[in-house]
Amino acid sequence: MKLLTLNTHSLQEENYLQKLEQFVQTICQEKPDVVALQEVNQSVNAIVAEQKFLKGYVHCSNNEIPIRKDNHAAQVAFRLFENGITCSWTWISAKIGYGIYDEGMALLCLNGEIVQTDSFFISECQDYQYWKTRKVLGVQISGCKDWFYTVHMGWWKDEQEPFLAQWERFKSTLKQKHNATTVWLMGDFNSPAETQGQGYDAIKNSGWYDSYTIAEHKDKGTTVEGSIDGWKDDKHNEQKLKGMRMDYIWCNKILPIKYSEVLFNGIKQPKVSDHYGVCIETK
Repeated sequence: MKLLTLNTHSLQEENYLQKLEQFVQTICQEKPDVVALQEVNQSVNAIVAEQKFLKGYVHCSNNEIPIRKDNHAAQVAFRLFENGITCSWTWISAKIGYGIYDEGMALLCLNGEIVQTDSFFISECQDYQYWKTRKVLGVQISGCKDWFYTVHMGWWKDEQEPFLAQWERFKSTLKQKHNATTVWLMGDFNSPAETQGQGYDAIKNSGWYDSYTIAEHKDKGTTVEGSIDGWKDDKHNEQKLKGMRMDYIWCNKILPIKYSEVLFNGIKQPKVSDHYGVCIETK
């Protein structure tokens, strides 16, 4: 099984359409079973998506925001179908981003139909207008008992929405699934692996396993370089922005991993976001 995660930055990216095409072409080549995306935006003023952009879409029951034409996940899925690759996909919006976007997250499944969805708040705040509101999205797919979640966490030192409180809510809500089946958490955790005693350690000490550390083959693992949103303030600048590993694929079980590879970092594939992607394959 192959899994891929990316904080897409989507509509906020310069040369967005070019990067969208580059991303889709890599997905066509890599053919991951599950793709977890964060910062999956659509313009609040865009027209509602035509039916052709909703092929393969599975509605998540507590998502009240309609899919609009420039929805990043819809555009990715549409282009995958145009390239002969079927996918089952879902999207939720968590909040208004930058005053002009419905900002959310998506999961695309290339080898199986989505049969169940799950979504809930991990932030204390549930105000759609507040930019620190956060939700997670999960799916279960046909022929597989595993659950897959796409995740975008807050910052450890955030005064209004600290990481640890969000993680405790997340962990508590997932307790039953954690004990019953295999669960994958994929996404941008805003917690560098290099910083001890913070978010990374909190997850690890809660019975989750970092696929990167387990992987038989791996690269440097860096998923963020330079100054990006949320890490420009000195109070968050502990790593001096020389490069951080903060995008992960966690599992609640120790499973054999063939490799963990960073994608979209300008080496094998062009950069398409302010984050790089992570791709793993299980044995």
